[in-house]
Amino acid sequence: MNFSARLAVVRAGRATVDDFGDLARHALDEGEEEAALPWVASAATQYGMARLWQWTGLLHRALDAHQAAFDAFGEATRLAPADVGIAHGRARVALEAGLDAVALFETAERLGPPNGDILIGLAAARWAAGRGEEAEAALDAIIAQVPLWIQGHNQLAQLRALMGKPAQATASFERALAQQPDALALWRGLLDLHLVHEDYAAQAIVAKRAQAAGLAPAQIADHMAISSAERGEADRADALFAAAPAAMQAGLNLWQVRHFLRTDRLASALSLIDDVIGSGGTQEAAIWPYAATAWRLAGDPRYDWLVGGSRLVAEMNLRDRLPPLDVLATHLRGLHVARGEYRDQSVRGGTQTDGPLFCRSDPVIGALRAVVVTAVETYVAALPPRDAGHPLLAMRRDRRPRFSGSWSVRLGGGGHHANHVHPQGWISSALYVALPPKNTGDAPDAGWLTLGEPQAALGLALPPSRMVEPAPGRLILFPSWLWHGTRPFGEGERLTVAFDVAPPR
Repeated sequence: MNFSARLAVVRAGRATVDDFGDLARHALDEGEEEAALPWVASAATQYGMARLWQWTGLLHRALDAHQAAFDAFGEATRLAPADVGIAHGRARVALEAGLDAVALFETAERLGPPNGDILIGLAAARWAAGRGEEAEAALDAIIAQVPLWIQGHNQLAQLRALMGKPAQATASFERALAQQPDALALWRGLLDLHLVHEDYAAQAIVAKRAQAAGLAPAQIADHMAISSAERGEADRADALFAAAPAAMQAGLNLWQVRHFLRTDRLASALSLIDDVIGSGGTQEAAIWPYAATAWRLAGDPRYDWLVGGSRLVAEMNLRDRLPPLDVLATHLRGLHVARGEYRDQSVRGGTQTDGPLFCRSDPVIGALRAVVVTAVETYVAALPPRDAGHPLLAMRRDRRPRFSGSWSVRLGGGGHHANHVHPQGWISSALYVALPPKNTGDAPDAGWLTLGEPQAALGLALPPSRMVEPAPGRLILFPSWLWHGTRPFGEGERLTVAFDVAPPR
């Protein structure tokens, strides 16, 4: 039974307690939380069952109503104080809402057997509460006891980077490998860590070390091919791509497209792009920026179909609708506690807030979010008609906007964003809150947003298809798969809010 069938049972008055849980589960799977919430919340009140209050909290959370979700989880906790799943859910909602969640995660940790997600959440809560050193020490101690916990290694590496200790990001992997030099999971974890940081030279060095430790080349063939291609070893990369095991080939498609573009083999790139798009699946979302680049280079009419000139990019002046920008700027600055950059993000010369910004339970962010939701709804309503094959226009338009991510970026002098995309998003954004004054000697386009300019590592002489001058209160919306970055600016501070609208379900 799908959601509609479950809802029909509930509306007919024939529902059991389990039926309400099934309704919530299907609603979360199918994006029908709004329709399910009144029924599940009413049943939770009627039956007084912890599980139904938990479902109510999950539905509120999916709708970004985190205060209501926290309250619902609080009622579930009152009814079932020893339930680890409920305790974890309450802690997670509190963390996302910007509340101090340390004690809640500690309670969840005490209630159940060791759980990696709870331990990761506890570390994030301690970091958010200004207890980064404690979070680092606790994670490191656990990893020392469980050296194959790759999720923990990755969280610790990210934490150390945010704490301004990037040189220590790989330390836990290295310690574990000294104890277990033949552990494939550790070698691949360390390779992945360098890959997301785009440190292909370090990736190549680790690949050589792994082979020296006894790993077969086939076990890390994908990393060897990627590092060679990204460092410009064209002939070696060709051979490594061809020799990679069949099970790895699909995962290398995007990297091969990059390699073909970098080595001026446009026909090969176009052919592989067509194959990926034709086969569908999870890779399709990540291939669109490369399709746009290749079709633009080839003069393919599909480029105009995909990028659409100016029809898919919108500029909106929200200054008069937002909270006072000086108030908003002061509020956001208080959330920038990191001393370093995320290892897997585009920020260069600045910091990014942690956690989903729009989920925070405070009036300033709530007012900001409300204005943004209206702006996104306006953008979606003005899009061209639906097109089943188009990555932006194929999506349904009858859902309220949901956010797959939201954050603030604070750049210092010389700061910028490297060109990048957001493959998990549908619509991406830049909202300018505070900008540095223009100085004599600044480039005319200092600080401007660039759209359509490929990542510099591809080595392509393609200028931006569009550039947008920043202005306080200006919001720019564009497809998440469109290359975007910023030009460096001179001295001062640039403070922005950004978000990704999730693909509607």
